[in-house]
Amino acid sequence: MAYFHLKLVSPRPSFPFDASPEEMSAMQVHADYWRGLAEAGSAIAVGPVFAEGGAFGIAVVEAADQAAAQALADDDPVIKAGFGFRFEISPMPSIILRKSAASAAAAE
Repeated sequence: MAYFHLKLVSPRPSFPFDASPEEMSAMQVHADYWRGLAEAGSAIAVGPVFAEGGAFGIAVVEAADQAAAQALADDDPVIKAGFGFRFEISPMPSIILRKSAASAAAAE
């Protein structure tokens, strides 16, 4: 298994502050999708980042390879919704986990 950083790039820098109701609905389904991956153990950490240049999302995932990480991104409902979101995926050659997270990962 390998680790990957996924950055969800929004369709515009002002998102989510000017999101339409349809976009916010898609983001709820997106959050449910990643919550399920976290519960299944594929997603280690997921959440929004409110950066100075605009908000984006991050996920750190454990996957067999880059193609498997890409498949997780491609299956995200917010990608499939066609609102202009996209993922940037970067391999992480190593990862340090806090003890409680590392223990949970090792138990699976």
